[in-house]
Amino acid sequence: MHDTLTPAEARDMLTAVARHMLANIDMLTEVDQAIGDGDHGIGMRRGFTAVAETMAGIDPQSVAKVFKDAGTAIMAKTGGAAGAVFGTLFRAGSAAFDGRAELDATGFAGFLAQGLDAVEKRGGAKPGQKTMIDAVAPAVAAAEATAARGLVETLRAATDAAKAGVEATKDMIATTGKARTLGERSLGHADPGAVSVSLILEAMRDYIAA
Repeated sequence: MHDTLTPAEARDMLTAVARHMLANIDMLTEVDQAIGDGDHGIGMRRGFTAVAETMAGIDPQSVAKVFKDAGTAIMAKTGGAAGAVFGTLFRAGSAAFDGRAELDATGFAGFLAQGLDAVEKRGGAKPGQKTMIDAVAPAVAAAEATAARGLVETLRAATDAAKAGVEATKDMIATTGKARTLGERSLGHADPGAVSVSLILEAMRDYIAA
């Protein structure tokens, strides 16, 4: 188990995140086909292939730079709204690690909080509108509530909260993004972006707990 991560370990964690996302592309495509045009998985494949390639080629000088570089790769290669919001999550959130030699629980909670704030400002969405925010927002609350217990517990709590957020999106009617045209037909289906958030946190949790 890791309760802090060096920059090199942060890089390895994001490599593990990329692998986990790439292993779940077909599932993400199926989730998106239910309420969208099915391209979320394609975008995530492009974005996280770029993350894996970027992590393989960087000199991990700081945790902040590792996360910012990952966000830049996502933003450059994913395409569409997903590229913008997931890239923003990592790029803006990376500022929480500025001045920190290692990734710890407090820094991680800050990463999620600052990333959420930037995504909300960029996309104009709020909790309850059936977007990835409905997974990030509960993860922020859980991370902030458990940060004093260390990184392992913080990642577990954030992941569990994000998964609960995914389930909650099934009872929401989409009011923003491509799914908004479905109205009540979006009920009963999870938001693909929220699912991706839960997968990202799940991979981080598993890396930390190993």
